[in-house]
Amino acid sequence: MNSYSTKYNMETGLGLKKKAPPGVICIFGITGDLSKKKLVPALYALYVRGYLAENFKIIGFARRDWSDEFTRQYFKEALMGHPFFNDRDADEFLAALFYHRSSFDDPEGYAALRKKLSFGGDIIYYLATPPASYSTIIENLGESGLCNLEGHNIRIVIEKPFGSDLETARGLNSLLLRYFKEEQIYRIDHYLGKETVQNILALRFGNSIFEPIWNSKYIDHIQITVAEKIGVGSRINYYEKSGALRDMVQNHILQLLSLVTMEVPTSFESDAIRNEKVKILKNLVPIKQAEVSHKVIRAQYVGGYLDGGYVKGYREEEGVKIDSTTETYVALKAEIASWRWAGVPIYIRTGKRLSRKLSEVAVFFKPVPETSLWFGRPSPAPNALIMQIQPDEGISLLTNVKSPGYSMELIKHPLNFKYEHSFGDELPEAYERLLLDALTADPVLYTRADELEALWAYITGIREAWDIVSPPVYSYLPGSAGPIMARKLPAEEGRRWRRL
Repeated sequence: MNSYSTKYNMETGLGLKKKAPPGVICIFGITGDLSKKKLVPALYALYVRGYLAENFKIIGFARRDWSDEFTRQYFKEALMGHPFFNDRDADEFLAALFYHRSSFDDPEGYAALRKKLSFGGDIIYYLATPPASYSTIIENLGESGLCNLEGHNIRIVIEKPFGSDLETARGLNSLLLRYFKEEQIYRIDHYLGKETVQNILALRFGNSIFEPIWNSKYIDHIQITVAEKIGVGSRINYYEKSGALRDMVQNHILQLLSLVTMEVPTSFESDAIRNEKVKILKNLVPIKQAEVSHKVIRAQYVGGYLDGGYVKGYREEEGVKIDSTTETYVALKAEIASWRWAGVPIYIRTGKRLSRKLSEVAVFFKPVPETSLWFGRPSPAPNALIMQIQPDEGISLLTNVKSPGYSMELIKHPLNFKYEHSFGDELPEAYERLLLDALTADPVLYTRADELEALWAYITGIREAWDIVSPPVYSYLPGSAGPIMARKLPAEEGRRWRRL
């Protein structure tokens, strides 16, 4: 390990407990943006931090006419903006990167790949391709025998979206299980690699002050917000088929919901945690056809001015149908049929072209009792625990304190914890943690088959109700907090959204 790597291990306190064993990661679609922007930079960071074995290799699988030398130079240029970049480390890291040219449907390409995998060590297949290629790659890996090579521990990592509804998700699961065992399959959701998301479990189960009050007796409601300021951009082809419900709620948001509401696991082992998440997801109360119009609000952004310039509305984007009903915003009220959460609504909202980028979970506690103590004065605002995931990871507890002066007037004041302030700005990126987990065969932050199907069952029920009822698609201006109609979800029960 070089001295630069040692420096970063000491400063971050990550330790070397989970150092990856010798092996190779084969990235299908290495010429795409995901590899350029996330995967290779994450692997480089793991190398610099000292988490990769000395003889670890990367093989890029794609159809472009690239060579090993061109691929290395391409990624060296991509790494130049990395906070850990220096020529020596980059050259050493990229010397282990090789390019394998083949189309995804060519059996000969897989036969040739087999020869490059003929050394010892673990093998990770990473599908960083459009979802349309998943089945082709899986079938060719299986039929060529590459999923069962003697002397190798083999795993496969698959990016979202994993299916487009319950039926397609089950079909893809069935195909995978034809060639791989469930413990070899790693379905990735990069949100689960973020520090605040992982810290939800630490906060709940590592502090005696929270778990005793983490129930319907003390919690009034929960809000989960994932807002983006950007529009759909270059993802039109995908987004027009997906929409906000499939793109964000089915995976990121419901994963957050399950972590916030799950029961105490028997251990921090992967199956113990995922068992409890599945129980929550299966206890989500299905939204009935008769309820979908008022429990779920869908909308699209229209054209307007944002940050001093005009931005197109969703239906103005090239490739979008003029009568498209694809939602760029969705808000809904979820409920969990369990003893702990009976009567506690969970309000969810996500959208594009909103006022700012924000991802957070807000747990609102019940207000203090209305007694004569506060007669003639405003009642104290309810306490709230805010877990912010983006843009600044951290946790705030909103409390009531006395304002300076001669009268008993209360103001809300946060007790803050910010990762950047406490640990500096060298925290690992989400893909670093998730890749290291895949390399070390730790699936705790990956989605299991039954978990995935429970996620899709809830979302598919809403989609099918939409197809029958055809509720309105509301509109909202860019830079706003979303459609006005969405305010009614919490307002019907005397609540309101946190300010966006």
